[in-house]
Amino acid sequence: MNAEGLVEVVLPGKVEPEGLEIRKGPAPTAGPGQVVVRMEATGVSFAEQQMRRGRYYDQPPFPFVPGYDLVGTVAATGEGVDAELVGTRVAALVKVGGWASYVVVDAADVVPVPAGIDPAEAETLVVNGITAWQMLHRKARVRAGQTVLVHGANGGVGSVLVQLARAAGVKVIGTASARHHDALRALGAVPVDYRTEDVPARVRELAPGGVDAVFDHIGGRSVVDSWHLLAPGGTLVSYGSASTRDDQGSKQWPVLKLLGRVWLWNALPNGRHAYFFNVWAGRALNKDRFRARLRDDLTQVFAAQQRGDVTAQIAARLPLVQAADALRLAESGTVTGKVVLTP
Repeated sequence: MNAEGLVEVVLPGKVEPEGLEIRKGPAPTAGPGQVVVRMEATGVSFAEQQMRRGRYYDQPPFPFVPGYDLVGTVAATGEGVDAELVGTRVAALVKVGGWASYVVVDAADVVPVPAGIDPAEAETLVVNGITAWQMLHRKARVRAGQTVLVHGANGGVGSVLVQLARAAGVKVIGTASARHHDALRALGAVPVDYRTEDVPARVRELAPGGVDAVFDHIGGRSVVDSWHLLAPGGTLVSYGSASTRDDQGSKQWPVLKLLGRVWLWNALPNGRHAYFFNVWAGRALNKDRFRARLRDDLTQVFAAQQRGDVTAQIAARLPLVQAADALRLAESGTVTGKVVLTP
């Protein structure tokens, strides 16, 4: 393992994608309770797009290695870890550090990837799949026959949300620009063009009684419209503030404003529910519960992929050293699914 050495992508500060730096060094070693994972696929998430602008609300100080998740093979184990794990393909949610050829992860944080799943396909379902599954089934608790609205339905999380919802017998209305409408129809969603249509008016035409859940990563004005589109007893799950990606000023303020709205809406006696969802948030509160749910839910997502309920939406595969091109492509808004980096 050490002969190959480490290649990692460093985010040195607030830079354009071309400002990312490639750093090389010796391969890391596993400490007690840890494993070294040889990365086979990692992804470009919206989090990294915000991080390079210094806009992700709890990102570490610069410089650091981005990369929210990865899939790879265990290359070495540390003290107290079963050595038979070596050679096992696993997935891990790491928040930062995934854009590297080798990543050190706590052994308790890795989830086995079923045999026969392509690493890049599995990678599209780690942070995106766990986010979609937990929002659908742990927050909105969708049921067959319901109708939901998915904003950005062509995106990494959105495309998984659409497929998991359809597999649960749920009707899906999805917003996207016109170029993605054929892809959305193929996934079983009813597309709405957010650029040319009045989205709230169109959704009311399609669901006159309101929708049972809205999944909104946009924030700002959109999240207010989303709340008003809910049917009685409906659930709003806000999971980002994409509309503020290029804003200046406090990176915490958009999230705090969302949290304030959620608190206020939940205090209203109208039977509706609102959540601000962050897949990582539960880790600080209860690490053991976080790990158990991650393992259970990601196993469900991989099973859905094996059944054919979910098809990996890979927008492009690029080598790790072309992370700048990958980030630029992911930010272009022209792709369906997730941009994946490979060694």
